[in-house]
Amino acid sequence: MPVILDTSVFDSDILGESTPDPLRFGFRRKLSAHAGGSHHAPIAAEQIQPLAQRVLQQTTPPFNKRCLYVHIPFCRVRCTYCSFFEYASSQRLIDDYFAALMAELKFKASQPWTQAAPFQAVYIGGGTPTDLTAAQIKQLGTMIRRYFPLATDCELTLEGRINRFNDEMFDSALEGGFNRFSFGVQSFDTQVRRQAKRLDDREVVLKRISELAATDQAPIVIDLLYGLPYQSIDVWLHDLDDFLDSGAHGVDLYQLIEMGNTPMGKMVEQGRLPEPADTITKASMFEIGVDYMAKHHLRRLSVNHWARDNRERSCYNSLAKTTAEVLPLGAGAGGNVGGYGFMQHRKLERYMDDVNQQHFPLAMMVKSSSHAMINTTIKAGFDRGVVVAKELDKQAGWPLFSYCLPLFQRWQKNGFVTLEQHGNHRYLNLTLAGQFWSVTLAQALIQVVTTAISKGQP
Repeated sequence: MPVILDTSVFDSDILGESTPDPLRFGFRRKLSAHAGGSHHAPIAAEQIQPLAQRVLQQTTPPFNKRCLYVHIPFCRVRCTYCSFFEYASSQRLIDDYFAALMAELKFKASQPWTQAAPFQAVYIGGGTPTDLTAAQIKQLGTMIRRYFPLATDCELTLEGRINRFNDEMFDSALEGGFNRFSFGVQSFDTQVRRQAKRLDDREVVLKRISELAATDQAPIVIDLLYGLPYQSIDVWLHDLDDFLDSGAHGVDLYQLIEMGNTPMGKMVEQGRLPEPADTITKASMFEIGVDYMAKHHLRRLSVNHWARDNRERSCYNSLAKTTAEVLPLGAGAGGNVGGYGFMQHRKLERYMDDVNQQHFPLAMMVKSSSHAMINTTIKAGFDRGVVVAKELDKQAGWPLFSYCLPLFQRWQKNGFVTLEQHGNHRYLNLTLAGQFWSVTLAQALIQVVTTAISKGQP
């Protein structure tokens, strides 16, 4: 095995650019919202059911931390930037789906693996989970608490829209046991919201977020996007002010990634929308957001997430990016258990047919690669803003941090990271530029490590 990595074979896609302004010009542009990795081996279709059954029969400790993810694939309106729209909300369709979801919930809860250890976090995502009725939201929370072994401090998050999330729905969710709420605000600005097909104008959204936060019943967290059409720097500053004034307990700041096959892309091509912000402008908006949170003394939980107080923990988001296992429920949900990746049917008919036959509603199952845990550790470190040498080496089983040191030194020279050592503890810390390009850097490191492993270097 080579003692150190030879960086002379890498171009700027891996090393980044040598520039006085790495925040804005460090790479050409951000290509993805999340870093990928591992080459997974697909399981043959006829083996999926018996193998899934065998995996969920496991009861042998030690156990990883574990989460439950529940997917609600309905939206009343498709946002212009969204490439994940699946089904338009229809009460009849939602009712049929919810009945199947409750059946799957009981079936999955009855598995020995499920009952073998507590779950630390539950996340209800979508889609728009708040398109369920108040009674369904309450029933969903109640059923999860009744059938799943939850840690005493388990975080149960309900994601959704402010639109139509009235007091009855909020009270029903609380009665069902939900103790954290995440709302996709994206922008408070009325023009930006209307052009993105977000429901409700600024005053309505700001008032409702403020009302929910003021109850102090549970953490209220919002997502803000930066880089949307019509969202100038001034509008972005107003969005940050509105968040602070709303009293919400936490905020995620995400940059707009221009993914293909979105209504926004087509509208821009047709001249019906102005171009969204370019990378340089989005880098400036990120810098403004980070500086704003520091000035107002919010506590940083990751490169993109801040908390106003200690009630907001963002447990699911943190755990799902680590080596935690995630049990999926619902059409289109994905997860990982026992070294296998699970992807459930997106088509409602296939999903409901499998559930009704007490089959696992899996469209795909893959065996995780032998270095999947390394990739997960990399992604978690870059999301947190620091890669810990001991953690990386432990997952690799060899001195990976030292092997990659030449790459880290190039990144340090290019302004993305700083290297620190305290005693025998070493750290790779992301600078502001590194935080903005964190996904790009994580993807680059995963590519380098995967190539090294494929060549038998470890």
